[in-house]
Amino acid sequence: MDNRQYVCPKCGCRHYETDSFAASGTGFAKYFDVQNKKFVTVSCTDCGYTEIYREQTSAGENVLDWLLGG
Repeated sequence: MDNRQYVCPKCGCRHYETDSFAASGTGFAKYFDVQNKKFVTVSCTDCGYTEIYREQTSAGENVLDWLLGG
């Protein structure tokens, strides 16, 4: 999102902040606390409206996460 123009759909502001977080899924991932789902958030700096976008994760990232304890 850093290279794109973002316009808040709620207030029309063009200023935003991005962040990211990881979460575990269900089943195996939840049982072993593997953070196999990654997301990027885009938040309007004016009204705080936030959109969440899912990022792709590789199998290698998932294994490394599990080995390092999530």
